[in-house]
Amino acid sequence: MSDYLFLIFLFLVAGVIAVPIASRFKLGSVLGYLIAGIAIGPILSLLAVDVIAIQHIAEFGVVMMLFLVGLELEPRMLWQMRNRLLGLGGLQVAVTSLLIMAVAMALGLSWSVSLAIGMLLSLSSTAIVLQTLNEKGLMRSDGGQSGFSVLLFQDIAVIPMLALLPLLAMPELLDTAGNLALEAGADHGAADDHADAGMSLVAGLPGWQAALIILAAIAAVVLGGSRLTGPMFRFIAIARLRELFTATALMLVVGIALLMSLVGLSPALGTFIAGVVLANSEYRHELEADIDPFKGLLLGVFFMTVGANIDFQLLTENLAGIVGLTIGLLALKAVVLLGLATLFSIRGADRWLFALGMAQAGEFGFVLLSFTVAAAVIPPGIADQLLLIVALSMLLTPVLFIVYDRWVAPRYIKAVVSQADEIDVKCSIIIAGHGRMGGIVNRILRSAGNETTVIDYNSEQLEMLRALGLRVYFGDATRPDLLHAAGIDEAKLFIITIDNKEQVTRLVEYAVKNFPNLHVIARARDRHHVYDLYAAGCRDIIRETFDSSVRMGRSALEALGMPLDKATRFTELMVSKDKEMLRAMAEHYKPDVPMRDNPQYVAKARELREEMERELKAKTL
Repeated sequence: MSDYLFLIFLFLVAGVIAVPIASRFKLGSVLGYLIAGIAIGPILSLLAVDVIAIQHIAEFGVVMMLFLVGLELEPRMLWQMRNRLLGLGGLQVAVTSLLIMAVAMALGLSWSVSLAIGMLLSLSSTAIVLQTLNEKGLMRSDGGQSGFSVLLFQDIAVIPMLALLPLLAMPELLDTAGNLALEAGADHGAADDHADAGMSLVAGLPGWQAALIILAAIAAVVLGGSRLTGPMFRFIAIARLRELFTATALMLVVGIALLMSLVGLSPALGTFIAGVVLANSEYRHELEADIDPFKGLLLGVFFMTVGANIDFQLLTENLAGIVGLTIGLLALKAVVLLGLATLFSIRGADRWLFALGMAQAGEFGFVLLSFTVAAAVIPPGIADQLLLIVALSMLLTPVLFIVYDRWVAPRYIKAVVSQADEIDVKCSIIIAGHGRMGGIVNRILRSAGNETTVIDYNSEQLEMLRALGLRVYFGDATRPDLLHAAGIDEAKLFIITIDNKEQVTRLVEYAVKNFPNLHVIARARDRHHVYDLYAAGCRDIIRETFDSSVRMGRSALEALGMPLDKATRFTELMVSKDKEMLRAMAEHYKPDVPMRDNPQYVAKARELREEMERELKAKTL
């Protein structure tokens, strides 16, 4: 027991120390976990810890992550992604596999070994890429969505790869396949569930029977998720125990992953499908809250095992070759991704985000390497070196994201104006950003007979809008030159609905300072953002969730028995008082000072809140 406790304590201490330090220097949590793993690697070696076995367990964090990603997607949204999912993802896997195969054959390897290497190195790291994109707020960007499409296709592609790889077995290794399998189990960890015939529902079955069982399993996930989740959670609610909800959520994810493994499918793919099915469920947020902490911990352990699994002795002995091959792999995949980004009209900095973010090998590489050694496809000596290449490429990925953030994106933004669409028609209304808010505002204005100029930086979104006949332009609305080209000098109204908080504030400052006669309406993320925009000179500020919250509050009053007209007047009065309170509070708000260190702000907020509540209560009596 003490051995296990020490091991758990070691991983926790390494993560708790390394990740805050990495975050302090803006390196990202993934690189922090990888560094922590490298630091504790020698200790794990001295203790003879099976790092690969821990890694297989921690890989379940990827399964949970894809379940949570699925919860954020509706089936309609997934259908809209089909072109990039199949086209972009399929071409990436096929082209990358063939190019790596060609390089391997040029280095003297047989075609079968080269093809196997090409397939397993064509995959990217779902865990690192999605985690980093979410941390940096880039998941909804054009590059982020394209990367997600490719990652999802790769998870699907693992299934035919597992079926094809045994057919590439080398004849000279077949007579020792049993020994190789034992050796792979000892040195690299046992092959995953796909290779475990004892835990399979499709092993030894004819192809058509296996296909029927696989389809039945997918149907069970879809139908069970849509029909049984509600009754199950309502039954659990009878106990009124919070921990039972958490246990049920974990049971759901583990059960789906187990079912997918038993029929030979990727557990991550199965839980993703379940997440999509439950995206509209009333229990969606409950599931997110219960699963997210476990996902984060398991992913952290997974990243640490990647760092700890680096064989520095083998690396030292073959330093130039392995480092050269790793950099070559990153470069080759980045070139392929850049070419595909151009083909699929991924423009601007998103093209580089897509190429640099997806250039590494992935965690499925570890699984496939164990599988290929056990199946006598790749010799163990080559597999050991490939393990290092996969691990090093993953270790370098956070560095590539840092390169993108600090050098690539800023330099590329300077050239955005020349890349932007030529604005040939100038309107008196300019809308910066055509997302959830901007789209509704544009629809209202156009329905009232107004012409608008829309500027957005999401090329896929703009292609859809152009298909609908709307006048929209690709470009970065925060660039002064592009705004001048859009006619901001003569415009009457400038509506800013960009999702980025800091960009909105900077854009307001520029517009108010340079165009005093321009009416600016700005989207605010929250109350404190309102203060920032007020200080920047904007006087028409819309909080993105305020109106919907007021409507919800009015509905709550009606549900409690208040007549509709009285509830409407009450909420209108509340809105009026809240605006007065905002103006008064803006004078005491200090953006760089925490609330606890601003006693004047706290005192004024308390005074105005109590005053507003007294006045509103008097109106209800």
